[in-house]
Parts: sequence; structure tokens; C-alpha cells
Amino acid sequence: MADRHAIIKNGCKEIAYGLGRAVTFMAKWDYGMAGSSCHVHQSLWSADGKSPLFFDKPGEHGMSETMKHYLAGQLEHAGEITYFLAPYINSYKRFMAGTFAPTRAIWSFDNRTAGYRVCGADTKSVRLECRVGGADLNPYLAFAALLAAGLDGVEKKMTLEPAFSGDAYDPAKKLREVPKTLRDARALLHGSRFLRDVMGDDVIDHYVHTADWEQFEFDRRITDLELRRGFERY
Repeated sequence: MADRHAIIKNGCKEIAYGLGRAVTFMAKWDYGMAGSSCHVHQSLWSADGKSPLFFDKPGEHGMSETMKHYLAGQLEHAGEITYFLAPYINSYKRFMAGTFAPTRAIWSFDNRTAGYRVCGADTKSVRLECRVGGADLNPYLAFAALLAAGLDGVEKKMTLEPAFSGDAYDPAKKLREVPKTLRDARALLHGSRFLRDVMGDDVIDHYVHTADWEQFEFDRRITDLELRRGFERY
């Protein structure tokens, strides 16, 4: 699926180029519009590919214990893995209330304000949807981080918190938040013992350095907003 993701993106760009156009997969390219996301649907199956391990007909909403543990693992590590779902400064400009982009790392059912959502409840296709990722993510890294977090929950039999219902954008609700900036996500990535154990120090240090470089370059640039605010206009 990561291969297909990369090929489709490249194909779109090549087709657009051939027509004298350009395609962007920036997470937020226009202030007045909703951003571009990459929702990742996940499920585990038996080794022979015949049995969905997330489905348990007698279970609550058809969710197996394995699925609950897997989801609990993603919530437990939600902050640490955010960099791999939102790797650029622009990525965090998508996380705005009222735009269907998540700002809280909580789970729910048919609720598009939640970062993690259970789809296909009470059916064999019951699965987990991570709605945090933007269209700018690297699918290989994103899938690896999500799988690692979920499997950690399964191995440790983590307990799943109750589903959230209501408007997760409500500022009065004290809920687990998606990191608000690249700086925040970088700090969580750097300090993640979990990710260092599963991906290795070399990998994590490389992407911490990547985040530092991007932040350094951005911080010394002059933005359009600064020019509009700093110049007198007639």
C-alpha cells in the first residue's frame, strides 16, 4: 500500500506536469480552505489471510480484544508518532478546529472531530482509521510508526479508554491533544524511548536532525504575513 501511495502521488504530478499544471500534496496550501489529509485504515488478519483479528461478533461493537489493545497502543504513543504523520512545519497548520482535521488524539465512532475512529463497527470489516496524517506524510514511515504503536499495545495488553462522544473541538474539554507544532512533535520524537527501541537511535536522530533543519530554515525566512503586516499599504 505504501508503494501504491507513492506511485499514485508521482503519477498525479507527472500527469499535471504534462498538462502544464502543478499538483501539491502540502497539508495546508490555502488559509481559507480545509487541508489535505491521508487517513490510514488499519486492521490485522490471521497469517493465512482468512480471519480478521479485529472482529469478534460477541464483542462490544464487534471489536476484539486484540483490536482494543491495538488502538490503546496507538493512543498511548500518539504524541511520539505524530512527527511521522505530520513531518513539516506546514503539516501543523492543517490541525485547525472546524475543518474536519483532528486536534485531539482520542478515539470515537462516526465522529470526524476525533483523531482516531473505528469504522465498520459490528461487521467483519471493523477497522481503525487514523485521521491525524496529512497528504504530505511518507507512507513507509507513517505505517511503520502506526504498526509499532499498535503492536506495542497488543503485546502489553493495554487497556482501551472509553470512546469519546461529542465535539472534540470544544476547548472546555480536557482531552489528549495532537502536537500543535513541529517543535512540539520533534521534542516528543527525540525523547521517545519507545520509538528508539523499535526504530533505532540512528533513525530517530536522523529525523530529529531533519526537523531541526526545517525549523532553522523556516525561522530565518520572511513570510508573506510579515510583509503584509509590516508594510504600509494604500
